[in-house]
Amino acid sequence: MTTRFENRFAKLAAKNEGAFLPYVTLCDPDFDTSLKILKALLKGGADALELGFPFSDPCADGPVIQHSDKRALESGATTDDFFKLISMIRKEDDETPIGILVYSNVVIARGVDKFFKDAADAGIDGVLIPDIPCNMLHTSGDFEATAKKYGVDTVLIAPPNASDAVLDEIVKHSKGYTYVLSRFGITGTENAFGKPVRIINHILNNHGATPVLGFGISTPEHVKQALETGAKGAIAGSACEKIIQDNLDNVPVMLEKIQAYVSSMKAATRK
Repeated sequence: MTTRFENRFAKLAAKNEGAFLPYVTLCDPDFDTSLKILKALLKGGADALELGFPFSDPCADGPVIQHSDKRALESGATTDDFFKLISMIRKEDDETPIGILVYSNVVIARGVDKFFKDAADAGIDGVLIPDIPCNMLHTSGDFEATAKKYGVDTVLIAPPNASDAVLDEIVKHSKGYTYVLSRFGITGTENAFGKPVRIINHILNNHGATPVLGFGISTPEHVKQALETGAKGAIAGSACEKIIQDNLDNVPVMLEKIQAYVSSMKAATRK
């Protein structure tokens, strides 16, 4: 049985298109507005959604996403709310792949088995846990085995300095797609966008996996450059969250701008 990610990437390849995946933090700035934002992302033409479960200490994220996490948590949002939001979107759209980024404390606090069961029940296709190294994903805590039990992909990160041996291990355990970092550091639009061609080529040539480029991507030109490196898609998070942050006092304008932004980024995937 093929997964939503496999189906979506296959359809895009048939049209000679890359994928654009916007990232936003769930329940930022609150539950109701977040639901409207998710609908705007889909209306804008997102090929898949990458959604963040807010956390108090997001070590992989820069200031824009840190602030989004803080807003969501201060609104009183809970892990139950995050799953509920995704369930509501899934009822409206059964085809678009949905991946989540969640820190290990959130998974462990809920219980690994319950977390992945709830993820599957909500219609989540992939789970990326950025603070768990690849070798621990399948040797400690049964994260990978539990995800597989419930039919959820484990998405792993390929850093720009990974050796071929490390890449082999990452791609062996990464399902759905492999998140390739364009550069060192944390998320954000302030630092230069990089082109880790060696990493992407190794993943493609040796494993046939699906590399998706992230970190530092904020413009349509970045999307084009990402696809030129061989990546099958691009993820932009801080740029999406900046739109939310800058329009907190005017939700209709926020939704209009974020839909237009996604449309412009998606247009850049058409070769």
